[in-house]
Amino acid sequence: MKITEKRVQELAHLSRLQFEGDSLKKMQSDLEDILAMCEKLKEVDTTGVEPLIYLTNAETVLREDVVVQTITHEEALRNAPKADSDFFRVPKVIDGNG
Repeated sequence: MKITEKRVQELAHLSRLQFEGDSLKKMQSDLEDILAMCEKLKEVDTTGVEPLIYLTNAETVLREDVVVQTITHEEALRNAPKADSDFFRVPKVIDGNG
């Protein structure tokens, strides 16, 4: 499949990348090579081959999720630079003029 310079520029814009000169030509060539490889893969007979979902048969072993309170609410607020009776006080970071 032929990839045009315009298509490379469109993809670059979507990817927030910039290509100029030789790097544009190289990217154009690389994308054509990738698409040619994908076309080649379409020729492979996969009849009877199960889809690969995971690369290994290993299972993720997770520990039991146990809730343990290591510090009380009051202790956490006591160490805060600014606190209300129940909440941490933080500087405003969102401007409401949006």
